[in-house]
Amino acid sequence: MELRQLIYFTAVAEELNFARAAQRLHIVQPAVSQQIRRLERDLGVQLFDRSSRQVRLTAAGERLLPEAHAVLAAAERTQQAAAELASGGRLRLGTSQGLGERLSQVLDELARVAPTLQVQLVGASTERRMAMVRSGQLDAAFIRAMPQARHIELLPLWDDPLVAALPATQPLAAEPALDLRQLRDLPLRLAPREANPAFHDFVTAACAAAGFEPVPGPAFTNAQDTLAEIGTGAPCWTALYAGAAEQTNASRVAFRPLVGLAAQTALAVRPGPPTSALRRLLDACARIA
Repeated sequence: MELRQLIYFTAVAEELNFARAAQRLHIVQPAVSQQIRRLERDLGVQLFDRSSRQVRLTAAGERLLPEAHAVLAAAERTQQAAAELASGGRLRLGTSQGLGERLSQVLDELARVAPTLQVQLVGASTERRMAMVRSGQLDAAFIRAMPQARHIELLPLWDDPLVAALPATQPLAAEPALDLRQLRDLPLRLAPREANPAFHDFVTAACAAAGFEPVPGPAFTNAQDTLAEIGTGAPCWTALYAGAAEQTNASRVAFRPLVGLAAQTALAVRPGPPTSALRRLLDACARIA
């Protein structure tokens, strides 16, 4: 019996579909089926009832699943302990644009309480960060505006307020703060949903809760180009995290707080006991939150 076989077994048991399990494991389906058959042969029991319509765990499969989880968790803890001993302490942390001063504060606090901890920052899209946490390539990642995720724990940290970016010449720019309903007639520039589903859904759901469907404007491409076009082109607006707006220089654009609109920032981690490096990160986040 190999750890690889237990990994394949748990993936099929959780997905109840060989194709989805193979996709999750980034391998071809025949390899999954072959290793499951070998595991069943080595153990002397049938783990799955297979038919053309569905896959189900047998009674033996249900009995062995928690044992497989326990073995894999123990193996992961062994790997983590060895990695920490070899590196003197390492933390691979996924980040995103717009964390602003929060990220600097977290890193400063980590440097204060754990000066020998090596922190590696990895910037990537939300979906890529989530995948890297699932696979163990990242120890943790900052994630925003996402209420839940499969096979990952989301630990709430703090709320990030959003601001509206609109032309400085637009009459609404004279307001100290804006209610979303005041923006209902202005075209909204958002990145395509596939580029950032969590943020796209968060903003459109907030507009729906305010009683309107936003007028679609040109797509949000990147902060520099989009803000330049907002400042010089036809009237429109976009939503940004306040931390990102504070780091942006756009003289023709006004940034105004959106009343009552904030997205939760969470730390995405794999289920199970945290490593010592991850515990230090959680403590640092709690102190600056």
